[in-house]
Amino acid sequence: AAASAPSVFLPIEKFSSVDFSSHRNPNSSFTMNCSISGEVPEEPVVSTKSGLLYEKRLIERHISDYGKCPVTGEVLTMDDIVPVKTGKIVKPRSLTAASIPGMLGMFQNEWDALMLSNFALEQQLHTARQELSHALYQHDAACRVIARLKKERDEARSLLAQAERQAPLPASAATANVSALSNGKRAAESEDMGPGGKRMRPGIPPTLAPIDALERYTQLSSHPLHKTNKPGITSIDINLSKDIVATGGVDSSAVLFDRTSGEILSTLNGHSKKVTSVKFVAQNDVFLSGSADKTVRIWQGSEDGKYDCRHILKDHTAEVQAVTVHATNNYFVTASLDTTWCFYDLSSGLCLTQVEDPSNSMGYTSAAFHPDGLILGTGTTGATVRIWDVKSRGNVANFDGHTGAVTAISFSENGYFLATAAHDGVKLWDLRKLKNFRSFELYDQDTPTNSVDFDHSGSYLAIAGSDIRVYQVGSVKAEWNCIKTLPDLSGTGKATCVKFGTDAKYLAVGSMDRNLRIFGLPEGDDASTES
Repeated sequence: AAASAPSVFLPIEKFSSVDFSSHRNPNSSFTMNCSISGEVPEEPVVSTKSGLLYEKRLIERHISDYGKCPVTGEVLTMDDIVPVKTGKIVKPRSLTAASIPGMLGMFQNEWDALMLSNFALEQQLHTARQELSHALYQHDAACRVIARLKKERDEARSLLAQAERQAPLPASAATANVSALSNGKRAAESEDMGPGGKRMRPGIPPTLAPIDALERYTQLSSHPLHKTNKPGITSIDINLSKDIVATGGVDSSAVLFDRTSGEILSTLNGHSKKVTSVKFVAQNDVFLSGSADKTVRIWQGSEDGKYDCRHILKDHTAEVQAVTVHATNNYFVTASLDTTWCFYDLSSGLCLTQVEDPSNSMGYTSAAFHPDGLILGTGTTGATVRIWDVKSRGNVANFDGHTGAVTAISFSENGYFLATAAHDGVKLWDLRKLKNFRSFELYDQDTPTNSVDFDHSGSYLAIAGSDIRVYQVGSVKAEWNCIKTLPDLSGTGKATCVKFGTDAKYLAVGSMDRNLRIFGLPEGDDASTES
């Protein structure tokens, strides 16, 4: 037998490091695995006592915790560890990447992770868009309030300058004024009282019809706008800038009437049932109509005075009872007996959201935006008034206390008060404290109150039922005095809708006959009032 070659051992203690980088064949499949993890180490070291190979960070942690070799159990310190120098280590492929099915599974996992990441980004984008939309709402509302305050300031300055020019104060009167203003309370009390001891509201536009003018209002004209076979006007709105009155009728048509000339501008046909609500949009000559046929129509005016139907909206499944336009004139809301309200983009006619409260089984009978556009008020068939946050579409408050369906709601221009009408009369609500502070039970139990409307200055409130009554707006503590009671001259005993004209210079009234009636100050009284 051939003698075996003698083995040669080199004591590893003689080396401060071991270098395999220059002797490794790059084509060989030789690999060194860590004795702890079983994987190829990124920073290999070897024990001088056992000759075992480790990942440096793993053996360091083990020695610091236990102070011995993890395999042999003998005592081991970091002085017994020698680094191993090797060439660049290429880790072998994992088993999943070594076959086509494994690679397909790996690609599927990557795709799923990508889709989840994309979904998260879309959610973040949607949230950012909602926050931006809310910020734009607040900005538009703030701009509107600022513009109104500037207008009131300029009108007050103009009125003051005119008064100073017409009646300059003598020195003695000026001295008396200074002494009066030194007592703030007495001065304020004197300013609140007008001729005849009637309280005057501060900040009233100089062109607003005064109280003594409203006391002399009478019927100025009556106009048969709708068909005789289906009489009845259900809704009224006024384009204040053009003095055009719109009426919606039981005869399924809407009529646009020029009050100045006394002529019908256009009759809009297309609905198959009665028109329940009509609204002008202050910009771009747009008009909206809602109907019992479950649809809403957007009409676009042209230079020749005609209106064309631009969109027919069919998102509701029951009668549309109310249409209200947002303060920005870019959006509007419709309320229906199907227990939902829809928020629309005016330019496209798209329903941006349809809100349904699962806890509410009552249909909506009326709706109105708050002047700042951030909250929406709706009346229901169940005698409840519901207040909504437009941004979150959440129900933030409920007002109970009425009897029967809430037929109409109106916010005052300063945003403090809400007037609601129902079968039992009218209730006034303080929106700052969310409570009812006054109620008007005007008619008998068989006569519902059909309409309420604050004028644009927030100085007067009109109520329609078996007659028409005009109140001077007070405050939570001060009385709301009835200035004028106008009879319902239709003979039906049911005034269905009422609306103030520009600066409360006239009232437009609709009843269950086919005539639009205009109440105001006769021409002979205008001169005496101005003088």
